[in-house]
Amino acid sequence: MRKKDILNKKSLVFLEKYLNNASPTGSESNGQKLWMDYLKPYVDTFITDIYGTCVGVINPEANYRVVIEGHADEISWYVNYITDNGLIYVIRNGGSDHQIAPSKRVIIHTKNGIVDGIFGWPAIHTRNRGKEETPSLDNIFIDVGCKTKKEVEKLGIHVGCVITYPDEFFVLNKVNFVGRALDNRMGGFMIAEVARLLQENKVKLPFGLYITNSVQEEIGLRGAEMITQTIKPNVAIVTDVCHDTTTPMIEKKREGETEIGKGPVISYAPAVQNRLRDLLIATAEKEKIPFQRLASSRSTGTDTDAFAYSNGGVASALISLPLRYMHTTVEMAHRNDVENVIQLIYESLLVIKNHQSFSYFD
Repeated sequence: MRKKDILNKKSLVFLEKYLNNASPTGSESNGQKLWMDYLKPYVDTFITDIYGTCVGVINPEANYRVVIEGHADEISWYVNYITDNGLIYVIRNGGSDHQIAPSKRVIIHTKNGIVDGIFGWPAIHTRNRGKEETPSLDNIFIDVGCKTKKEVEKLGIHVGCVITYPDEFFVLNKVNFVGRALDNRMGGFMIAEVARLLQENKVKLPFGLYITNSVQEEIGLRGAEMITQTIKPNVAIVTDVCHDTTTPMIEKKREGETEIGKGPVISYAPAVQNRLRDLLIATAEKEKIPFQRLASSRSTGTDTDAFAYSNGGVASALISLPLRYMHTTVEMAHRNDVENVIQLIYESLLVIKNHQSFSYFD
């Protein structure tokens, strides 16, 4: 398979629609419906669970089960407190960055529909320049244009309403995908593309392939923790994002050195099974797919950990998409890296398919 064959016009239309849709942790259902609609022609059946994780299955009758996985949820906020004069204070839903909030537009999800709002911030003229406060959870607030708490509540806003950013996907300098929630709906997109390529190339797998789009990763890998008990896989190849550490204010001695445009990142960590990782590396080298390496001292902090330590142990590995400005509304990934992650997963599945014995990973 040549890399130029990977992404097509239909793929990119889906990617934009998928990224622009809000899928906050705990409320991923609309995004999951979009994902399942796109994936439907390429799988035999679906599994869903009560919290919203979706799995497209190819060859569901097979006893040996391989997972390829990404997570569906994006960071967001919850309404936590409404003041008497109609201002809204928030708490995190996932790892939302309080420092980027001031002056951002937001959308508040209510049973009456979407309500627009803004994160307010005092004008520069009014701040104490000798001792300026920095944004924190104690002082950022949302203004929906109301004067009283009663006005706010009439809009359908109450404690527990989820808040997301409306920022939309765009392409920067022809090759850079930019938007909110590339972490990690880009993972859901990439595993769906693998399924598409398998179907288009008429690949028949001797194992069951479980294309898994998990929920609730941003609050502790919870979706993967649940669905792995349902699937009971033998192998899991997880894709998530990692940091481009070449931008300012990042210490490479602590974070390692990885960069967008230089290929998928293959992780070394206790949760990563050595033989499966070595298979990924050997596949990348054979297929001339550029890749980078990253070491994690205790855990990967991704759904890899949830799969690896489940069901008595599952051979698991992590392929990450390098990303700039993670957990902001301008997350940036390079198109070449996206295509190379897809190709690496696809080619690795073909290697697993051609192994004489699946017990290689046991």
